[in-house]
Amino acid sequence: MQIALSIRNLSKEYTNFGGSHRVVSNLTLSVPRGEVFGFLGPNGAGKTTTIKMIVGLAFPTRGTIEIFGEPSNTRTVRARVGFMSENPYFYSYLTAQEFMLFSASLLNLSSIIAHERTASLLNMVGLSGAADQQIRTFSKGMNQRLGFAQALLGDPEIVFLDEPLDGLDPLGRVDFKRMIQALKKEGKTIFFNSHILSDVQELCDSIGIIHKGKLVESGPLTRILKGRESLEEHFIRVVGAKK
Repeated sequence: MQIALSIRNLSKEYTNFGGSHRVVSNLTLSVPRGEVFGFLGPNGAGKTTTIKMIVGLAFPTRGTIEIFGEPSNTRTVRARVGFMSENPYFYSYLTAQEFMLFSASLLNLSSIIAHERTASLLNMVGLSGAADQQIRTFSKGMNQRLGFAQALLGDPEIVFLDEPLDGLDPLGRVDFKRMIQALKKEGKTIFFNSHILSDVQELCDSIGIIHKGKLVESGPLTRILKGRESLEEHFIRVVGAKK
């Protein structure tokens, strides 16, 4: 079994005049290649900070992060990674197509490949009809769809999604779940966090639960969930016991 993501003793501390505050504490976990992994925790648990450290938007205080056996901060590894932030930000006066082509230029994609992938991805996320529409007119759900398309533009092998289901209506959630399942069938590894635990239970092979910066549980869902207990019931029981 090949490991896509390996995190060892990862910590993040922020220091100010009042002292230091540890957001993530000695986090260790691994994600096998080709799996969908759900990273769960209450608000303020350290989920987004962890994802930011993995994709290089924040620097760890200590610990190591490897993707496909290599340090996560190397250029070759980052070329294999896709990332969608919790609140995607776009140049609002560009159209969806213009923004995708601009993003493709940052990835040094050829013009032909850029146009092909832009058209294909906008169609996949349901935005082909809005390709020439300025992003400033987009709804929250449309922004989420565009952020997802951008994350896939470089054809990454592992994709990190920070609250991808946030702000979506029920039909949008169904679409996103289908897309994530399709990516898994292609052999891609998906790492995402969400508060919609029923969707996590439906999508994920494995999960990790973080609380107050510490990993309290991780492993395959088939092992973690016992009997008829739902993931939501399990989460409330495990996190509630830590309060």
